[in-house]
Amino acid sequence: MIETLPLPDAQRPFAVELSDVNKSYGTYHVLHDVSLRVGQGERVVICGPSGSGKSTLIRCINRLETHQSGRIVVNGVELTDENSRIDHVRRDVGMVFQHFNLFPHLTVLQNCTLAQRWVRKRQQSEAVDIAMAFLKRVRIPEKAHRYPGELSGGQQQRVAIARALCMTPGIMLFDEPTSALDPEMVKEVLDTMVGLAEDGMTMICVTHEMGFARQVASEVVFMDEGRIIEKGAPEALFGSPSHERTKRFLSNLLH
Repeated sequence: MIETLPLPDAQRPFAVELSDVNKSYGTYHVLHDVSLRVGQGERVVICGPSGSGKSTLIRCINRLETHQSGRIVVNGVELTDENSRIDHVRRDVGMVFQHFNLFPHLTVLQNCTLAQRWVRKRQQSEAVDIAMAFLKRVRIPEKAHRYPGELSGGQQQRVAIARALCMTPGIMLFDEPTSALDPEMVKEVLDTMVGLAEDGMTMICVTHEMGFARQVASEVVFMDEGRIIEKGAPEALFGSPSHERTKRFLSNLLH
């Protein structure tokens, strides 16, 4: 049994809290003293230039990457090297990757039921019912018996979202979920993510889709060279960024 840590604000508990997190690959310092709090139901969009540490940051939240110092607390549980803590956190954190990561030899339905049966210990019939419900949620139930290779990139990414939702996570992480898609496929994935935001899902999303950020983000975080340069509500950060580096980045991105 994992004991949760006392939360700093009982009136507004944090889903994710990072305090002075550092991460290095050898001599390459990727994250520098990163601190960030995400409340329950908040939608945080992380943006910044390539190599700024955005993807590493969210991969640390479910221990796909190991931070060397600082603290990461997810729903009151601090991530350490203890497998029980890592497993506890991962059961409540879903992740959608840039390149889908579907099993090509399994059908869409099998992709969506495998982890339910092995991790959640659900019976096959229950897992199928849940999978079909979420495939309907992302508007592709008719693809249940197709293989990933038979689907478009946008459809595969929606399957990846459905697969993550089948585990009934409280938090969803998105690592540039549209960057590998053709432009005409981006909207269908973003529409799915907008729907999740409207349902109150806690979301942390690395993306360059600033229209999405304006529409759904409760906070936008700008990173550069492994540091959080500034953060704030979309209208404030996009309308009047305070840091010159943020101004340059947004000028190149939005014009």
